[in-house]
Amino acid sequence: MSNSPSFSLPAGLPRLDRCAVMGVVNVTPDSFSDGGMWHDPARAIAHGLALRARGADLVDVGGESTRPGAQRVPEEEELGRVLPVVRELAAAGVAVSVDTMRASVAEQAVAAGAKIVNDVSGGLADPAMARVVAETGVPFVVMHWRGQSADMDALAVYDDVVQDVVAELTARMDALMAAGVKEDQLILDPGLGFAKTAEHNWALLGRLDALTALGRPVLVAASRKRFLGTLLADPETGELRPARERDDATAAVSVLSARAGAWAVRVHDVSGTADAVRVVAAWQRAARQG
Repeated sequence: MSNSPSFSLPAGLPRLDRCAVMGVVNVTPDSFSDGGMWHDPARAIAHGLALRARGADLVDVGGESTRPGAQRVPEEEELGRVLPVVRELAAAGVAVSVDTMRASVAEQAVAAGAKIVNDVSGGLADPAMARVVAETGVPFVVMHWRGQSADMDALAVYDDVVQDVVAELTARMDALMAAGVKEDQLILDPGLGFAKTAEHNWALLGRLDALTALGRPVLVAASRKRFLGTLLADPETGELRPARERDDATAAVSVLSARAGAWAVRVHDVSGTADAVRVVAAWQRAARQG
């Protein structure tokens, strides 16, 4: 399967001949897999630089956990977590994405050097987000979202998860463009784990072509998520594989996502995935030449 893009890539993003790798920096005390590890800004900055050195093309900085059941943090606290890290990483030449649902955080992060706004609500959580994205002109990751983290498990009800997610993402694209966002700014994310069961996640991954068919870059964010822990659960006790022991499975998802045409994969452990997507690209080039 060819990985040649069938979409126009938003301005400001690295032009690569392979799937891009987005490393994760959670400047939070309570994220599901690494909460507290990078809460200190200096440690978060050092981690972001280390991710780039290990092969990350982009670094996604977030100051608010979106794990299932998480409660929102005050705006000023999110700003205090995110802005120093964005500013320093951008000054060091890192292509930074800001992971936020707040328009004010997005606006100030872009002013501090962020190149992408990654909003897990796809602009639904803050009515001002579309205006900020339209005015700044930055690429905008539109994730499929049905509600806040505290309520998401109750919202995992679909007639056909692939068709429903495609329809709801298409509606979000239309609404954002009606609000002044340009189509070529948009990047799509199926929202794995957000109001979705393990079966829903696998169905979406197995039909990633339904998302790439929408003609926009697709970001896959499966890293260390619960559905991988469920897949790898202890066969005797049923205990889920711990989050930090899911990186090999994450790399496998990255390989298959890259082969299916994903523009980028968002991961915590960059090294394995950075190697894996390069293998996929080399394989595909050889296949085309043959």
